[in-house]
Amino acid sequence: MNGIPFAREHKVTLCHVCSYVCPEDAHDCPRCDSPVHRRKPNSLTRTWAFLIAGLIFYIPANVLPVMFTTLLGSASENTIMSGVIEFAESGSWDIAILIFIASVLVPCIKFLVLGMLLVTCQRRSQWAMRERSRLYRFIELIGYWSMLDVLVVALVAALVQFRGLSTIEPRLGILFFGLVVVMTMFAAMSFDPRLIWDAEVEDVR
Repeated sequence: MNGIPFAREHKVTLCHVCSYVCPEDAHDCPRCDSPVHRRKPNSLTRTWAFLIAGLIFYIPANVLPVMFTTLLGSASENTIMSGVIEFAESGSWDIAILIFIASVLVPCIKFLVLGMLLVTCQRRSQWAMRERSRLYRFIELIGYWSMLDVLVVALVAALVQFRGLSTIEPRLGILFFGLVVVMTMFAAMSFDPRLIWDAEVEDVR
């Protein structure tokens, strides 16, 4: 123990909705009337469920085409990676890099970090707890930018159609990628970062 007081020592707990400090035996928050829990209920189970669902949806999101392009009478369907390559070959490196980061790099980072957090919490590991807590905050931060590539595809489609040279239409892969984003966001929201620090205490319920 490092001398830092715990909420349980003062017989209080924090409301997850309004952050009001409630008595430890309170069932409902006196301020917002929300149920009070010392930890998010079934946090690890729910996070695993959302994370696995996101991984399942990530397969068709990369295999199925995300957009259909028609250029001067030539039609083609592109997956995420083939779309990145096509934008790069056409000279639009900025759009290609943006789509690659948002569609490939960010989801993979979220899957790896959330999986690592879940495994270490289940093992009650005391390894790099401060760094793991920072990683969770980083995952929360980048989660807000996960739909950026969908916005880019929509803007490019509108721009190209405005020029009248070709057309770009979304395909089924965009739907699955949107589901991946939603599942990973729910996984991050379901995870209780206080579980990281519970390894310091033996009698946490």
